[in-house]
Amino acid sequence: MAHPNAAHRLDRLPISRFHKVTLVAVAFAYFFEFADINSFAVTAPRLITLWGVTVDQVAYVTSLSFVGMFIGSIVASRIADRLGRKKALTLTTVFFGSFSFLSVFAWDILSLGVLRVLTSAGLSAMTVVAVVYVSELYPSAVRGKYQAYAIVIGICGTPVTSLIASLVVPLADWTWRLVFLWGALGILFLLFTRYLKESPRWYESKGEYEKAEATLREIEAQVEAEKGPLPEPLPPVDEVPQTKAPLKLLLQRKYLVPTLVLTVLWVTQTIGFFGYSSWAPTLLAKEGFSVEKSIFYIALTTVGAPLGSYVASLVTDRFERKWCLVVFGLAIAACGLLYGLTFNPVFIIVFGFAVNMLERGYTALAYAYSPELFDTRGRSLGTGISYGLGRLSNAAGPLVIAALYNSTGYQSVFFFIAGTWVVGAVVLALFGAGTRRARLASAQGPAKDAEPSAV
Repeated sequence: MAHPNAAHRLDRLPISRFHKVTLVAVAFAYFFEFADINSFAVTAPRLITLWGVTVDQVAYVTSLSFVGMFIGSIVASRIADRLGRKKALTLTTVFFGSFSFLSVFAWDILSLGVLRVLTSAGLSAMTVVAVVYVSELYPSAVRGKYQAYAIVIGICGTPVTSLIASLVVPLADWTWRLVFLWGALGILFLLFTRYLKESPRWYESKGEYEKAEATLREIEAQVEAEKGPLPEPLPPVDEVPQTKAPLKLLLQRKYLVPTLVLTVLWVTQTIGFFGYSSWAPTLLAKEGFSVEKSIFYIALTTVGAPLGSYVASLVTDRFERKWCLVVFGLAIAACGLLYGLTFNPVFIIVFGFAVNMLERGYTALAYAYSPELFDTRGRSLGTGISYGLGRLSNAAGPLVIAALYNSTGYQSVFFFIAGTWVVGAVVLALFGAGTRRARLASAQGPAKDAEPSAV
């Protein structure tokens, strides 16, 4: 049969109920990912008291969680390519929700650590699939904005969880378990699956043209019933169907350079952000603030997170994403350093608020930027490998932070964290590719005989 032309047919669709329902579903998954990702960080101060957990043990659990994230990212890229984006999104979300639920019943730091590693694998896997799913379903001209919108909603999981933790953790010796029970509600994503469509671009990349055509017709019929007659799509660009994306694919020049740049981006983002968010409650408690106050201060700072994602939605499709990332990264470095140089509660909250706001904006931009550097064949693998290596790098990050804290003190931790953000910004500025021109060309149609763009 004729080429289904999935990319151009999806690009010319106006935003409709189909897109909004998909947005809500993805945002729901993000919400409980962000709710769950810091659950160990906000319960660790309590476990130090109850179980006699040491700072080094907190470091080991946190480090191994990032090993889990690496494994989850790699497995997710394979599942998404083999089974499809929708099925992979469902499986990974249910996976992390299930192990978060089992964390409720942990009896010591070892059992909790194992369950957190498995939960983290699911969290990272879900993120990789969701990023690719949104990138392939939304029109290229607005996909960055809607990726950011999903995170605006999803990131609310962080302050909500922190506030819940600040209320329930101090109540009794067992109430820290409720934080993990809260994260387990991500399993309810199953309620959304009937409303979601598989990515026609994935079907097309597999050569399953009949399924791609059928799915496109269903989507177009829904949009046309709501918005009226649709404009004609641009002519198709012929692509050779690919049934498998081997790891060695990333050694090809067009995949290798973006994979290396994105790896640096995600390594520095992971160490920079999780070094801050995973350790701030514990370090504040160690520096003399009560457990209740340290959790409450962190809860107040995380309120800035949704605002950051909203700011990203305003700039992501208007400017070059690469330069937005550079500016956000340098600003995070400055605010994070100032956070570490003060013990004044007001300044802790102000600079912590700024770090959370800017970092979540950075993440929203990076989620939109990453998959655009690859074509459909390499998108899941390239995004998953670079994101996974970023998470794996932080297996060493907590150990470095613990060593810095134990040897040179609290403030040296924040000099280290600020430095990682600066390195990421510099590498991205020097070697990162711009994607705005390709997005505009995709929206307007490729020139005759032009090579298809990754986006």
